[in-house]
Amino acid sequence: MKNRGCLSAGTIGIALLIIVAVLFFWGKSGYNNFVTKEQNVNTKWSNIETVYQKRANLIPNLERTVKSYSKFEQETLTKVVEARSKATSINIDPTNMTEQDLAKFQAAQGELSGALSRLMAVVESYPNLKADQQYINFQREYTAIENSIRTETVYYNQAAQDYNTTIKTFPNNILANFTNFKEKPYFKAAAGAEKAPEVFTE
Repeated sequence: MKNRGCLSAGTIGIALLIIVAVLFFWGKSGYNNFVTKEQNVNTKWSNIETVYQKRANLIPNLERTVKSYSKFEQETLTKVVEARSKATSINIDPTNMTEQDLAKFQAAQGELSGALSRLMAVVESYPNLKADQQYINFQREYTAIENSIRTETVYYNQAAQDYNTTIKTFPNNILANFTNFKEKPYFKAAAGAEKAPEVFTE
């Protein structure tokens, strides 16, 4: 009976070791998978920041070009400059980003988009400015960047969806909660976001 008892205890011990080993390797694999997918989300976010920064970098040249036309509506230009300042002042850490953070970021960028759209509409009443080569160059670069923004936000949302699905699927959700991996927010399409900005030409 003692041998049987010892054998039973030894079997239980081996079984526990196997279970612990399985859990360890599952946890390690799952954790590394979470890290990889989160890094992919962070990379996509970095790409978004890059294209938005490129757009912001266009504003100083636009400001100089427009200011050379003294009769242009300065209030419209001022709103663009102010919107740029607000948009570039928002910094987000993608590892701790919340829906509120992203909504604030989108709102500021949307304000700049609106200000730029209004400025370009006003320029239509200024033929000389409209035909200025510097302004034409701005429009072309702006259109390309806006298209890049649309593309990069789609890529970001895809990466976020992949990550979110992974950490919310059982039993990954148990490990994700234990290791503090949190859901990532999505970019929400703004009204008219599916339409690329128009480049006006003579």
